[in-house]
Amino acid sequence: MNIYVGNLSQETSETKLRDLFATYGEVETAKIITDSLTGFSKGFGFVEMSSKKEGEKAIDELNATVFESSTIVVNEARKKPSHSGGGNFKFNKRSY
Repeated sequence: MNIYVGNLSQETSETKLRDLFATYGEVETAKIITDSLTGFSKGFGFVEMSSKKEGEKAIDELNATVFESSTIVVNEARKKPSHSGGGNFKFNKRSY
């Protein structure tokens, strides 16, 4: 089960995030999303748990709790919507 975790503190590491969720079951991955230019956390991440039941329990018990001085948001991650059309748009070099 893929879980979204939002409003993470800048001090939160992937190891600390993994440890938080490990109390509810087996964590496959824990990833904090970072800005590609600065390397700083964007304040959210994803945790993949091996069991849907364990993931649901973690969501129920961790959502709206304080972790590392921030009240975190925890819910089931939604699939990224696919965008359609318009990928090959070109501008005409014309003076007006």
